[in-house]
Amino acid sequence: MATSSPSPIAREHSGRHHPPHWWQRRSVRYGALSTLLALSGLVILALVRLQTGTEGFLVGLGLAVLPVPWLIAAFRWLDRVEPGPWRNLIFAFAWGACAAALIAIVANSFATHWIATAAADPDDADTLGATLIAPVVEESAKGAAVLLVFLFRRRDFTGLVDGVVIAGVTATGFAFTENILYLGTAFGEDRVTGAGGIVSVTAATFFVRVVMSPFAHPLFTVCTGIGFGLRALAAPRQRVRRVLFPIGGWLLAMTLHGLWNGSASFGQFGFLFVYAGFMVPAFGLLTWLAIWTRQNELRTVREELPTYVFAGWLGPAEPFVLGSMRARRVARDHARHHLGGRPAAHAVARYEAYATSLAFLRRRARRGRAGADFLAREHELLAALWRRREVARPALEYAARVTAPRPQWPAYGHPAVPYAGYGYGGYGSGYGYPSVPYSGYNPYRS
Repeated sequence: MATSSPSPIAREHSGRHHPPHWWQRRSVRYGALSTLLALSGLVILALVRLQTGTEGFLVGLGLAVLPVPWLIAAFRWLDRVEPGPWRNLIFAFAWGACAAALIAIVANSFATHWIATAAADPDDADTLGATLIAPVVEESAKGAAVLLVFLFRRRDFTGLVDGVVIAGVTATGFAFTENILYLGTAFGEDRVTGAGGIVSVTAATFFVRVVMSPFAHPLFTVCTGIGFGLRALAAPRQRVRRVLFPIGGWLLAMTLHGLWNGSASFGQFGFLFVYAGFMVPAFGLLTWLAIWTRQNELRTVREELPTYVFAGWLGPAEPFVLGSMRARRVARDHARHHLGGRPAAHAVARYEAYATSLAFLRRRARRGRAGADFLAREHELLAALWRRREVARPALEYAARVTAPRPQWPAYGHPAVPYAGYGYGGYGSGYGYPSVPYSGYNPYRS
């Protein structure tokens, strides 16, 4: 997080900029966070290995890793319209696998022990702990990652998809560590009893946790992510909603988690009833919501970017190309094969991401939800686009010719529709740049 610069008066008195305090430096914060996660990882590794044994740990690790690439790929696919930085996903996965898992193991063990000693029937301690304590502890620990990204990476957290992705990746990391523990413990039991094959405890645990319900933990925590995503979309004046959305998502996550954990105590067919009656429909509903939101993001790109075509910043075909995932892919492939290899493809990908962020920024401003740094952020994104225009523009024009059955963009540059400046009330009319044709205009020429 960048620190604010001294005021002009302070600079006049001091004659120079004051360096940030050591604890405000980005390298110090990153180092502290990395150290915290690394220590949590070492501790959770030791605890899991202590409970499963070395052989059980290795077996659990090999089986638990199987669904991880598929889940990460699914969330990354969902985030393709405006892909967030990998560092956020790495942090989310590491937090879930290390910090959240450690908090859950310690807190759940303590709570279960307390219930066993305080309850009249200690045999119910595990059931009560799994149904009442574990959902609160685990969803709070996983939700902390969503909260941290929301607070300290606010620029990367702008809507529902961002909340779903961060929450889902965090829960995937948590489920990975938890599956190592459960599968390793099951393998140890099979070693003691001599069971093997499909009738073993390991096979049954693998089928339930990895085959039937790899989405369980992501489903729970995604509710918290949706709450924070709605919080990001709420206008500043909607103060009650901005508070209730995250809390409501967190409560829903705990409710679903408790229902899932308590399904075994609902009778012989309780698990199947909860799975078929609640989990699968909830998973289908959230999947539909995520895909609908992704399509709505593409529609936002097509609707908002023509403003910048009028002003001469974008070519007339670009809103169509940037609003189509197929056209985007064609542009990147063309850049890779004909315009300079992987660096050119990366430049086009970054251009697509910055243009999408620009469209979302304008939509928020038009709805009165942009922050005070709107103009600065807008010019920052426009400058990033301008630096990549020489590679990106030919690739996008090629994609438009290949993917559009007929021209989709003649109205953007029509002389009967002049650019008159799009003011947002408090932000003033226009954007601070002139309405000029693209050719020959370079506002960043020294």
